[in-house]
Amino acid sequence: MITKKEYANRRSGLINMMEPNSIAIVASAPVRVRSKDTLYPYKQDTTFSYLSGFPEPQSVLVLIPSRTQGQFVIFCQEKDQMREIWDGFLYGPSGACDHFEADDAFPITDIDDILPGMLEGRDRVYYGIGKDTEFDNRLMGWVNEIRAQRRRGATPPGEFIDIDHFVNEMRLIKTSMELKIMKNAAAITASAHRRAMRVIRPGMYEYQLQAEIEHEFLYQGATCPAYTTIVGGGKNACVLHYIKNQDLLVDGDLVLVDAGCEYYNYCADITRTFPVNGRFTRPQASIYEVVLEAQAEAIKSIAPGKPYNTANDVTIKTITQGLVDLGILSGDVDDLIGRGSYRDFYMHQSGHWLGMDVHDVGDYRLDQIWRDYEAGMVVTVEPGIYIAPDNLSVEEKWRGISVRIEDNVVLTRDGCEQLNENVPKCRVEIEKLMI
Repeated sequence: MITKKEYANRRSGLINMMEPNSIAIVASAPVRVRSKDTLYPYKQDTTFSYLSGFPEPQSVLVLIPSRTQGQFVIFCQEKDQMREIWDGFLYGPSGACDHFEADDAFPITDIDDILPGMLEGRDRVYYGIGKDTEFDNRLMGWVNEIRAQRRRGATPPGEFIDIDHFVNEMRLIKTSMELKIMKNAAAITASAHRRAMRVIRPGMYEYQLQAEIEHEFLYQGATCPAYTTIVGGGKNACVLHYIKNQDLLVDGDLVLVDAGCEYYNYCADITRTFPVNGRFTRPQASIYEVVLEAQAEAIKSIAPGKPYNTANDVTIKTITQGLVDLGILSGDVDDLIGRGSYRDFYMHQSGHWLGMDVHDVGDYRLDQIWRDYEAGMVVTVEPGIYIAPDNLSVEEKWRGISVRIEDNVVLTRDGCEQLNENVPKCRVEIEKLMI
């Protein structure tokens, strides 16, 4: 778990970046209705969670540099014994101070009386506009109330600044504690992928394999899947975000499994592709080896000081060369890359940031230039080849074969290392596990 000291360091880091006479406001994520009176499982806003760890809805976090009564303030639900019987434990304002080290805390029902006074006279407000329309309107209502009192000497805030721009950059570089949690998330996810390889057999349904994977997540202590699990057998693997998971797994097909768990608010994201019957055919093996080589070359290319797009360029070149070698594409590799001919078979980037969100925050470009990798960044590496079953431009033996291999890597001082281990991706090791 993230310690109280680390949360305090995060808040201090943000406060140190804030301008004098400013205020930061972060609203909790709203509760989402699934249907009628049934709710989705609650997921806290990640900026709110990153700065405090406070897990409850109907809460507002406030940071006020140099405030005499304390810089860190939380508005939250009051303790209510009857409500807790129905909905579970609430920390209440005293718990926000005792357990989350807020300097001051108030009932959320008092926010209309208290927060406008905190806003009045501030030069700048750090806030993420556009994430919660309802709270946006409330905030602007308070500002307009202050504006209406100008003749009485009230001073409204002069400028709004996007708080997420600052917090996202902080989140991009992981601490040792964050990496420890992410390694645990990756280990649980790796265990689930190994389980999928062991239990799969022709005639199972995709959803049954999904159930095996997600059972392993929860049994090993994960909170939930980090995203909707993808189990795509045969042609379904050609759909990059296939989530129906309703078809039979057929003897002779490959299955693509893209699955990761969430553990203490941090995500893993791993993909493996393997044969339903435990043995790759020659065409499947040929495609698989190209993707595996592309991933290996991409991982070798990742190091601090290199531009973010380095890995993507490497995967494009390796995959294009592999497709030429197999006769799927023909022509000069550089010319094919220039024309984008590979995009019929490889249409996504080589990876993305990973952290509290599966597609984590942080800019990929700075001033329109690819940013450089830095130690502490975590990124996925996930090249793939997808050959549609109705692609008549290739030989029949290739049609319907889709392969993606994805691992999670952290940038170190000298290069990078994988967060996830013990989930095979060498064909021989996969087939051995599946015996």
